[in-house]
Amino acid sequence: MAMQPIDRALVDLINLNRTSVTGYQEAADAVQSPELKAQLSQFSQQRAGFVSTLERHAQQYNINLEDSSTVESLATDAAAAVHRGWINIKSAVTGHDDSSVLEAAKTGEATALKAYEAALGTQGLPADAKGVLQEQHSQILEAKNWLELHKVS
Repeated sequence: MAMQPIDRALVDLINLNRTSVTGYQEAADAVQSPELKAQLSQFSQQRAGFVSTLERHAQQYNINLEDSSTVESLATDAAAAVHRGWINIKSAVTGHDDSSVLEAAKTGEATALKAYEAALGTQGLPADAKGVLQEQHSQILEAKNWLELHKVS
Protein backbone atom coordinates (compact mmCIF):
# COMPACT_ATOMS: atom_id res chain seq x y z
CA MET A 1 0.00 0.00 0.00
CA ALA A 2 1.45 3.38 -1.00
CA MET A 3 2.10 5.94 1.68
CA GLN A 4 -0.15 8.97 1.79
CA PRO A 5 1.44 12.43 1.49
CA ILE A 6 0.89 13.08 5.23
CA ASP A 7 2.67 9.80 6.01
CA ARG A 8 5.68 10.76 3.89
CA ALA A 9 5.80 14.27 5.36
CA LEU A 10 5.80 13.01 8.95
CA VAL A 11 8.29 10.21 8.29
CA ASP A 12 10.66 12.62 6.55
CA LEU A 13 10.50 15.11 9.40
CA ILE A 14 10.93 12.41 12.06
CA ASN A 15 14.06 11.17 10.26
CA LEU A 16 15.38 14.68 9.80
CA ASN A 17 14.86 15.53 13.48
CA ARG A 18 16.42 12.27 14.67
CA THR A 19 19.51 13.23 12.70
CA SER A 20 19.39 16.78 14.07
CA VAL A 21 19.38 15.41 17.63
CA THR A 22 22.63 13.56 16.89
CA GLY A 23 24.13 16.37 14.82
CA TYR A 24 23.54 18.96 17.53
CA GLN A 25 24.90 16.68 20.24
CA GLU A 26 28.04 16.05 18.17
CA ALA A 27 28.33 19.78 17.55
CA ALA A 28 27.99 20.48 21.29
CA ASP A 29 30.72 17.93 22.00
CA ALA A 30 32.99 19.54 19.39
CA VAL A 31 32.86 23.20 20.48
CA GLN A 32 34.99 24.85 23.15
CA SER A 33 32.71 27.71 24.28
CA PRO A 34 30.62 26.68 27.34
CA GLU A 35 27.77 28.98 26.21
CA LEU A 36 27.76 27.49 22.72
CA LYS A 37 28.03 23.94 24.13
CA ALA A 38 24.95 24.59 26.33
CA GLN A 39 22.91 26.11 23.50
CA LEU A 40 23.72 23.33 21.02
CA SER A 41 22.78 20.73 23.65
CA GLN A 42 19.51 22.58 24.19
CA PHE A 43 18.80 22.49 20.44
CA SER A 44 19.50 18.74 20.49
CA GLN A 45 16.98 18.25 23.31
CA GLN A 46 14.46 20.46 21.50
CA ARG A 47 14.74 18.23 18.40
CA ALA A 48 14.27 15.12 20.54
CA GLY A 49 11.02 16.71 21.69
CA PHE A 50 10.05 17.34 18.06
CA VAL A 51 10.62 13.63 17.32
CA SER A 52 8.34 12.59 20.22
CA THR A 53 5.59 14.97 19.10
CA LEU A 54 5.81 13.85 15.47
CA GLU A 55 5.84 10.18 16.48
CA ARG A 56 2.63 10.74 18.51
CA HIS A 57 1.00 12.28 15.43
CA ALA A 58 2.23 9.39 13.28
CA GLN A 59 0.59 6.93 15.70
CA GLN A 60 -2.59 9.02 15.68
CA TYR A 61 -2.72 8.67 11.87
CA ASN A 62 -1.79 4.96 12.05
CA ILE A 63 1.51 5.51 10.25
CA ASN A 64 3.85 2.56 10.64
CA LEU A 65 7.28 4.05 11.29
CA GLU A 66 9.00 0.67 11.05
CA ASP A 67 8.57 0.13 7.30
CA SER A 68 8.49 3.71 6.14
CA SER A 69 11.53 3.90 3.86
CA THR A 70 10.26 6.06 1.06
CA VAL A 71 12.34 7.63 -1.67
CA GLU A 72 11.66 11.06 -0.13
CA SER A 73 12.55 9.81 3.32
CA LEU A 74 15.82 8.36 2.08
CA ALA A 75 16.66 11.61 0.31
CA THR A 76 15.99 13.63 3.47
CA ASP A 77 17.96 11.16 5.55
CA ALA A 78 20.85 11.31 3.08
CA ALA A 79 20.93 15.11 3.22
CA ALA A 80 20.88 15.02 7.02
CA ALA A 81 23.59 12.34 7.09
CA VAL A 82 25.74 14.47 4.81
CA HIS A 83 25.22 17.41 7.16
CA ARG A 84 26.13 15.30 10.20
CA GLY A 85 29.22 14.01 8.41
CA TRP A 86 30.17 17.55 7.48
CA ILE A 87 30.15 18.58 11.14
CA ASN A 88 32.40 15.60 11.94
CA ILE A 89 34.81 16.37 9.10
CA LYS A 90 34.83 20.11 9.79
CA SER A 91 35.50 19.75 13.50
CA ALA A 92 38.21 17.13 12.92
CA VAL A 93 40.01 19.18 10.27
CA THR A 94 39.77 22.50 12.08
CA GLY A 95 40.55 21.19 15.53
CA HIS A 96 37.05 21.84 16.83
CA ASP A 97 36.83 25.38 15.46
CA ASP A 98 33.59 26.75 16.94
CA SER A 99 32.78 29.02 14.00
CA SER A 100 33.04 26.11 11.54
CA VAL A 101 30.70 24.04 13.69
CA LEU A 102 28.24 26.97 13.76
CA GLU A 103 28.40 27.21 9.94
CA ALA A 104 27.61 23.50 9.63
CA ALA A 105 24.68 23.84 12.03
CA LYS A 106 23.30 26.79 10.01
CA THR A 107 23.48 24.64 6.87
CA GLY A 108 21.57 21.89 8.68
CA GLU A 109 18.89 24.33 9.80
CA ALA A 110 18.46 25.66 6.27
CA THR A 111 17.89 22.06 5.13
CA ALA A 112 15.40 21.48 7.95
CA LEU A 113 13.45 24.64 7.09
CA LYS A 114 13.13 23.51 3.46
CA ALA A 115 11.89 20.10 4.59
CA TYR A 116 9.28 21.69 6.87
CA GLU A 117 8.15 24.07 4.12
CA ALA A 118 7.72 21.10 1.77
CA ALA A 119 5.75 19.20 4.43
CA LEU A 120 3.54 22.23 5.13
CA GLY A 121 2.68 22.30 1.42
CA THR A 122 1.34 18.72 1.59
CA GLN A 123 -2.21 18.36 0.32
CA GLY A 124 -4.70 17.15 2.90
CA LEU A 125 -2.50 17.94 5.90
CA PRO A 126 -4.80 17.81 8.96
CA ALA A 127 -5.11 21.13 10.83
CA ASP A 128 -3.63 19.76 14.07
CA ALA A 129 -0.58 18.38 12.26
CA LYS A 130 -0.19 21.62 10.33
CA GLY A 131 -0.20 23.57 13.59
CA VAL A 132 2.53 21.35 15.05
CA LEU A 133 4.65 21.67 11.90
CA GLN A 134 4.24 25.46 11.83
CA GLU A 135 5.28 25.69 15.49
CA GLN A 136 8.35 23.47 14.94
CA HIS A 137 9.24 25.41 11.77
CA SER A 138 9.20 28.68 13.71
CA GLN A 139 11.41 27.19 16.46
CA ILE A 140 13.90 25.97 13.83
CA LEU A 141 13.88 29.46 12.31
CA GLU A 142 14.62 30.91 15.77
CA ALA A 143 17.51 28.43 16.17
CA LYS A 144 18.89 29.36 12.74
CA ASN A 145 18.65 33.06 13.59
CA TRP A 146 20.44 32.45 16.90
CA LEU A 147 23.21 30.58 15.06
CA GLU A 148 23.54 33.40 12.52
CA LEU A 149 23.70 36.12 15.17
CA HIS A 150 26.04 34.23 17.52
CA LYS A 151 29.60 35.38 17.28
CA VAL A 152 32.40 33.11 18.40
CA SER A 153 34.88 35.02 20.55
